[in-house]
Amino acid sequence: MTGAPPRGLDERVRDTRAKLESAVDLWVATSGSPGVHLVPLSYLWDGTTFLVSTPRASVTGRNLAEDGRVRLGFGPTRDVVVDGVAEPVALDDLVPGTADAFAARTGFDPRELDEPYQYFLIRPQRVQAWREADELQGRDLMREGHWLG
Repeated sequence: MTGAPPRGLDERVRDTRAKLESAVDLWVATSGSPGVHLVPLSYLWDGTTFLVSTPRASVTGRNLAEDGRVRLGFGPTRDVVVDGVAEPVALDDLVPGTADAFAARTGFDPRELDEPYQYFLIRPQRVQAWREADELQGRDLMREGHWLG
């Protein structure tokens, strides 16, 4: 319990955007033929999309390539949840400098590995944030890809 009063929409959006800009890792949940899969991945946030990279042959890589639906979790369970759509993107199709920015931000460069990695751009469709039960009402900060407020 924080003991703080519930935040309004503007404060929640500000806090959430600050978290997305400052955090480096997130939880990625996907589903597919082997079932639900949850892994931690590092990411680059450009203000509108997340860029992640994972082995092409991994369960997460296959699930994202086949279905694209993804749920991202940030911080503790009472923090930020993002539902989005992922699309594979080839290294050559990234905006110039993006792979370098990803490597610098995350401390991880999949281009240097022998195992084939796939980049995925994730476009958020819904963002929710809450600290305590008193913030469950109004937890939606984005709907259908558009920030509220």
